[in-house]
Amino acid sequence: MCIVYLAAFLFSLTSEQCSSKLIEDSSQSFMERMHSGKTSFIYFGNHVNPTIKLFVEQLVMSADALQDYGISVVKVNCSKDAIANYCTGEKLMTRAYLFRGSEVLRSFDIDTVFDVNAIVSHVLFSVLFNEVRYVHTPAELLRVESTAKQNSDIVVGHIPVLGLPEHRALMEAAFVYGTKYQFVQTTGTLVLKHMGVVDPSSSQARLWFLHCKGVSRRSDPCPSTPMRKTLNTINIHTFLQLMEAPLVPQTQHLDRATAQTLALQLRGEVGVVLIHRDSPNVKAALKYNAAYRLPQEDVTYFTLNSAEGVVKLFKEELLQEHKLEDEEEDEEHWSDLDILDDEVSESVYRDRDLMLDLESVIELTSDTFQTTVTQNEITVVLFYFKWDAVCMAFIQSYIEVADALEGMNGVKLAAVNCGEWTDICSDQNVTSFPTVLIYRPMAEAQLYRGMLGTKCLHGFILLSLVSSPYLLSSSAEVMSFLEGDLYSKHMYLTPVRVLGLFSSTHDMGVTPFEEAARLLRGETILGLFAHKEAEQWVEGLSVNLPALLVSRGPGVPHEVYSLPSSSPTDLVSLIKQVELDRFPELTVENLPWYLELGKPLLLLFIGKEDSTESTKALAEIKRPLSSGQLDSFLPCWIHLGRTPVGRSILEKYLGFVPPLPVLVMSRLKTGEEVFLFPPERPLMAKNILQWIHDVQSGHEQPAGLIPDGKWGPPVPFFDFLAIMDQEAPTYAAQRAPKMKTGGREDHREQKHVTQNQRQTPHPSPNPQAPRQHSEL
Repeated sequence: MCIVYLAAFLFSLTSEQCSSKLIEDSSQSFMERMHSGKTSFIYFGNHVNPTIKLFVEQLVMSADALQDYGISVVKVNCSKDAIANYCTGEKLMTRAYLFRGSEVLRSFDIDTVFDVNAIVSHVLFSVLFNEVRYVHTPAELLRVESTAKQNSDIVVGHIPVLGLPEHRALMEAAFVYGTKYQFVQTTGTLVLKHMGVVDPSSSQARLWFLHCKGVSRRSDPCPSTPMRKTLNTINIHTFLQLMEAPLVPQTQHLDRATAQTLALQLRGEVGVVLIHRDSPNVKAALKYNAAYRLPQEDVTYFTLNSAEGVVKLFKEELLQEHKLEDEEEDEEHWSDLDILDDEVSESVYRDRDLMLDLESVIELTSDTFQTTVTQNEITVVLFYFKWDAVCMAFIQSYIEVADALEGMNGVKLAAVNCGEWTDICSDQNVTSFPTVLIYRPMAEAQLYRGMLGTKCLHGFILLSLVSSPYLLSSSAEVMSFLEGDLYSKHMYLTPVRVLGLFSSTHDMGVTPFEEAARLLRGETILGLFAHKEAEQWVEGLSVNLPALLVSRGPGVPHEVYSLPSSSPTDLVSLIKQVELDRFPELTVENLPWYLELGKPLLLLFIGKEDSTESTKALAEIKRPLSSGQLDSFLPCWIHLGRTPVGRSILEKYLGFVPPLPVLVMSRLKTGEEVFLFPPERPLMAKNILQWIHDVQSGHEQPAGLIPDGKWGPPVPFFDFLAIMDQEAPTYAAQRAPKMKTGGREDHREQKHVTQNQRQTPHPSPNPQAPRQHSEL
């Protein structure tokens, strides 16, 4: 072993003194390489900027490392030799390619192969693609185990961040031991839980040895041994050598059972050997029957009284110091990684090596943008920056929507990388990212204002295909729109229908309503009935034409509102408000709209909607709601099964989760207190009203407080405002936000609508609800 290390050391010295192993190909040598059948990692470039210079430096170092595996690292200067298909196009200088002969095994963004460890690990993983299995779920791992039983043992490596030294160490081990063991790599937390890791969120790389070769029955699991040391090349090699050693070497006279017990419990950490007492090399006193030697220390003799005592000796004492040293080394290594300033950035950083499949999304350039957005009924365009965490988190959802809509006539999804095509983003007035715009021929682009998720964007696009407004010409068509065939056609998108009622097409309010309908396309299904028969739909109500009629589905009473003369923007706000349910189920998607009302929350938490207690509680709150006694509140409810975050909210409110259903009141104008309906009192309408009265009169004590909603930097290094203030005092000082009144910061006159003679204020004319989450 000493000779091997010395040779490696001398080799490292001489390699630094020798010229780099990086090869520079001309056109001719490149073509010869394509016909050689050998594996090459090739980078094509034409000029050097600071970023490219750093990458080339890492490329030079990787050439020395990959040469040991028979892989050449090559650089082609496209300024001198323009290689067809590789020295042209927008990907020039941002990609490197792995060839086997003339076949491209894989291409890499240079952001992925960012240093020598990343280059070596990703290249070896690609070369060993058929030998190293990649699994995402426990089921996939179990299938690998089933195949390996009676044939080979398995080495499982969990690498939370690809491209780091741990990943390289695993791939190098796979290259050496791949013919002997089946290597498996995973990055997900599901497999960690399956392997018994208590905290799967830990960023530590891990390794297990699965003893499958000796398992004869398919139904039996493969025993596993974890490697408890830091994942590096030397530790992996030592660990695998221990796995190859028999549990107890051949002996004749000592207690095999004790040795077997010890060896099983200390496997992977301590080797157990049985030595004959009469051996001439044994010089221990007769009172001792065991000995151990720690790395780089002398032999220590002791008396073995029980296997448990020896396990305790090693686990709690002897190995503890070495374990702490490993942990300190591991923590020091991970501290070198940036502590990212939010969870979105961190998740994107962790998944930065994953290659996004953009085949279903058209990548637009300055040459293709105009023709693409004008040739389809709807063209959805995502404007993004590749370096922005929110953009990269959303782009996966965007791809899922594109895959779901692939093949749908008249709909195309495209994307513009504003880091490369700044002129397009400037021409389209895109100043925030990510931004989604919907283009239609001969119409202004429409901004998508919904949540950045697959379900919301998918629903928005499908709703955008519906005519807005639906032009209805008879009462029969109105009935079909509200409850009949026209309703059923789009029932899966939304149950709510909003109908504008006008006495004739000459009414001055028709044009603003049509414009508001166009602004709400994709968000709401609106109908327009401008006809003398419209009077029948408000007959007997204290509302005159023009009016809004809201239907929430068959069998639900219609709601009618007066429709004042307003601008299209004001109408958008009005329509969005009348769509809101009077007793809504709060979800992550609709929460911002309801918080805009600025009312105190009367919030019911339920576990199962169909339970007797939940059904009664919902009915008891509806009773005073229908009589207008709760108009100053926002009665609402959260189903903890469909909205699991509700449990966290309840625990934040009260510090615990009481038996469900439970009623709380929060967001009072008097402060941030949270009040809990007394659990010993029956949850009945009269008791609820009395409780509300007691809270308002100060006779009830708060059960909790809404937590401080400040979102500060996780570490001082990210307190950029404080850093700015050091340079220019008070320049970037954070100030408390202005207190809102009734959900608005402005003091514009509140307009009112009438619902059966009740006055209900609607929110300010800003049609865009807050996109960030608000604290309940």
